[in-house]
Amino acid sequence: MDKLINWMNEKFAPKLNKFTGNVWVSSISEAIMIILPMILVGSLLTLFSILNDFFSWLPDLSPITTFSFGLFGLFISFLTPYYIMDKKGYKKNKIIAGATGLSLFLMLLSPTISDDGKISFILERLGPSGMMNALIVGMFVGLMMSIFKRFSFFKKGSELPEFIIEWIDSLVPITLILLVGWVFIYQLQIDMFDVILGMLQPLTLISQSFAGFVIINFILVFLYSFGMSPWVLMPILMPIWLQAINENASLVEQGLDPANINTFETFFSGWLGVGGLGATLPLVILLLFAKSSRLKAIGKTTLVPSLFNINEPIVYGAVAFNPILMIPFWLNALVSPTIVYIALKSELVPIPSMLFQLWYTPLGISTYIISGITGLILLAIVLVIMFLIWFPFFKVYDKLEWNKEQEK
Repeated sequence: MDKLINWMNEKFAPKLNKFTGNVWVSSISEAIMIILPMILVGSLLTLFSILNDFFSWLPDLSPITTFSFGLFGLFISFLTPYYIMDKKGYKKNKIIAGATGLSLFLMLLSPTISDDGKISFILERLGPSGMMNALIVGMFVGLMMSIFKRFSFFKKGSELPEFIIEWIDSLVPITLILLVGWVFIYQLQIDMFDVILGMLQPLTLISQSFAGFVIINFILVFLYSFGMSPWVLMPILMPIWLQAINENASLVEQGLDPANINTFETFFSGWLGVGGLGATLPLVILLLFAKSSRLKAIGKTTLVPSLFNINEPIVYGAVAFNPILMIPFWLNALVSPTIVYIALKSELVPIPSMLFQLWYTPLGISTYIISGITGLILLAIVLVIMFLIWFPFFKVYDKLEWNKEQEK
């Protein structure tokens, strides 16, 4: 274990930090983070829609979801090149880069334009289903704008106003970027949305498999146990999760059963995020009964945040880099997803089909909202197993800490 911790600290963590600190990856992460409130709006309206089942006179607010979460891809196509230019130091060009990304994204959606000038988009393509298209567009625009930023039609010291120079220098990259879209859509008649969706199909299938479901959850917890934020993988995983829950909602609207289990925030809120990633709430409760005064104090301090699935205090205060507690942390990341996947796949519990990204909702409430009574039964089973996994390791750690306190 010591060798593993040393390797993670000295070799792996620096390389991972270098990767996530890269302009391209950090720009995508920042774009996703800044747009998360749009997902939360959709989640809040999910709560409101439940009231419609009891009070039919309440208004239908679903159009708000359509024009918030339903435009997720559209927002990303603007924000990704915007942040790329910002992080590369080309701050004066970030807005025009974002606008160019928006233009190319809309063009690549293959809209239909009637003779009388009406333009029609497939609404689904503007949302989470188009997120990967938006990311590719954003990176392409960011790359092209960055390359051409090194060249200028004007020599240094030109008497023209700087904003005029910026305008003219932007003409070439913007024209080339939109020409690429024009060639694909209007000359080659290639539907880029379908092409990219087809390229992602193998990755999507793997993520929805049993192995993919368990391994993805384990990797996030594994990194977290070494103090690395799970957010480092969000640029890769978020498009898969959002597309999955969006497809589930579409299937239900068509009268079909939802098919995608791996929707992260949804199943995380329902069963796996018990106190936060890695199911740390059972540990916090056990710490309240510790002999060690230090551990008991940690339990009291971290209880309230843990009830709202905020577990950075307990992870960084007791679990991270602690070989004794890292093991049950990892075990919960393997055992719990296995049980949840089997229960959902065998249809003992309904697969979630509604957007619910309110990860801070207290335990049980989110579970009932996304899956009803059977979901609560599954949660009870998972909770018992989580406690059983944490208990022996907690006892060992508590004894060690208590002995240290007695020696002092």
